Amino acid sequence: MQSIFRLWSNSFHDGQRIPEGFAFAKLDPKGQQRTVPAGNRNPQFSWTTPKTGTHSLIMICEDHDVPADFSLANKEGCVIPADAPRTDFCHWILVDIPPEESSIEAGFLSKAITPKGKRGPACANGMRQGLNDYTYSFDDEPDMKGKYFGYDGPCPPWNDQRVHRYVFTLYAVDFPLLPLSGPFNLAQVKEAMKGHVIGSASVTGLYSLNKDLSY
Repeated sequence: MQSIFRLWSNSFHDGQRIPEGFAFAKLDPKGQQRTVPAGNRNPQFSWTTPKTGTHSLIMICEDHDVPADFSLANKEGCVIPADAPRTDFCHWILVDIPPEESSIEAGFLSKAITPKGKRGPACANGMRQGLNDYTYSFDDEPDMKGKYFGYDGPCPPWNDQRVHRYVFTLYAVDFPLLPLSGPFNLAQVKEAMKGHVIGSASVTGLYSLNKDLSY
């Protein structure tokens, strides 16, 4: 897909580590637990003016390194090999971004972890947020189960030997409003975008909760 504008973040550099303030979980600094909740703020992003014909923008963040078999995740005495099969996990869907906008500030749409999920789809400035995949991953946890709209940050298994890549992609599209109503997920957004994407730009951040990995 053609890149017709440039995307960057002041929160982290492309290909570098995402700071804990933008993650869902971090290593416990006291060492009493494996992990503890982190800042869960949405990162800052800026971009250059998209091509003429752009009527709105869409931001999507996906982790492409989630273990396809999650049964060993976060289990004592178990290790998830770096070469284990992988699948995708959606962390953020933001649609109906006005084409005249040129940035999203850090923490503007997510400031902390919200048990059972943030409200949606409507959010600031007429934009809407879709359901991320935490909506499905907390099905067995009554205190957390709910509809997770918008941004929720990295929380890879602490026993995973692979550093996870979080790809933030901004799409320029030729419709002013995403043609979906009510709650929507990533599969629905991608289907609605088919044939309407003018171009895109991406930034990738890295994150791991495995204390033995350096990156």
